[in-house]
Amino acid sequence: MARQAQDYEDIPGTVVFDAEKSRQGYPINMFCMSLMKEDNRKAFKANEAEYLKQWKLSPEQTQAILQRDYNRMLELGGNIYFTAKLGATDGHSFRHLAAVMTGSTQDDYAAMMLAGGRSVEGNRSKSGQFQPKPRAAAKSKAASTSKSKAVSKATSKSPSKSRSKSRSRRG
Repeated sequence: MARQAQDYEDIPGTVVFDAEKSRQGYPINMFCMSLMKEDNRKAFKANEAEYLKQWKLSPEQTQAILQRDYNRMLELGGNIYFTAKLGATDGHSFRHLAAVMTGSTQDDYAAMMLAGGRSVEGNRSKSGQFQPKPRAAAKSKAASTSKSKAVSKATSKSPSKSRSKSRSRRG
């Protein structure tokens, strides 16, 4: 079955970890998770290429790991939280990895994030064809939902006929 392109694939600098990426990256992610155990970290550091042979990695995945090309690992299905385990094995913080992945220094990355992240200008689509979906349908759905909630609240506040009759009998 042919794969269907997703809208989010047109956003520059964005790799979404979806079901397909999960299947593709399973070997990378299992390798990275193995690094949680000290004995595995030692074995990996002793001979990286040999250690990687026990995982069913593609040649591209193996190369990305050996070169510590984190962006490529994500493109090949690596999950950012799992690949961070590899960075931690090398003594790097998550912030350091994020800076490396954006091609900036840690200080520049921190300043960018404190300023609200990267600008949307020039980052809306790879094809230049991306048009945000109209929100009219979402607004009308929200309006009808809030209207039905208001009607529901109003009816629940008014006493039912049976409660009214029982009150009048007591009184």
